[in-house]
Amino acid sequence: MKNQGYVQKQGEVKLLALDTSTEACSVALYINNERLILDEVCPQQHSKRILPMIQQLLSQAELSLQQLDGIVFGRGPGSFTGVRIGAGVCQGLGFGADLPVYGVSTLAAMAQAAYRLHGATQVVSAIDARMAEVYIAAYKLEISSNIMQAITVERAVKPDVLTELGLQGNVAAVGTGWQTYYDQLQLKQAATYYTDILYPSAQDMLTLALPAFAAGDFIAAELAEPIYVRDEVTWQKLPGR
Repeated sequence: MKNQGYVQKQGEVKLLALDTSTEACSVALYINNERLILDEVCPQQHSKRILPMIQQLLSQAELSLQQLDGIVFGRGPGSFTGVRIGAGVCQGLGFGADLPVYGVSTLAAMAQAAYRLHGATQVVSAIDARMAEVYIAAYKLEISSNIMQAITVERAVKPDVLTELGLQGNVAAVGTGWQTYYDQLQLKQAATYYTDILYPSAQDMLTLALPAFAAGDFIAAELAEPIYVRDEVTWQKLPGR
């Protein structure tokens, strides 16, 4: 649901992003083209760490929550509990401070990191989904905006039954799914695996959310919803791709 009332303000823009969808806990602040970032790997500690990390960045920036223009959260896919924690914290903070919110795909955030760190223009992001499955999607860079765009839908799938992706040229591979199922996934798509991008980072969620903020696509906090993709086990391309 799009709320036309939430449009980009003139002058300085201040956004908070948070993600607790994987073993990592990530928070980032965007203040008029500058970013403050905290990334920690803290399995099963998200509910204890996320609010102190947010407060640490706000204090560092000498900002209150009410001075922000919006909140961004990792909407999934990822750990069921972790995704719900992130969405719940975002809802609570957004509702309490009367701020609009926006959910960003964890897989898209990792693809954006591959461009930021390695200049990758084609990326296959995969998160270990347990139960012998991965959450997976493929992305290509939109040159005009330098933003990664999905060329497949997000799926939870067993690597052995994943159909070949068929991407040509240089392809980057990121995420814990590649770490766990490297050999199986390489059979489906030859790619260069970047071990420095195991988890999504809130700083890349900011990059993906900024165009949405400018377009007025942020929504009321109570409408924020996590995304679960466990139901599907077949790879499908987006319409027209």
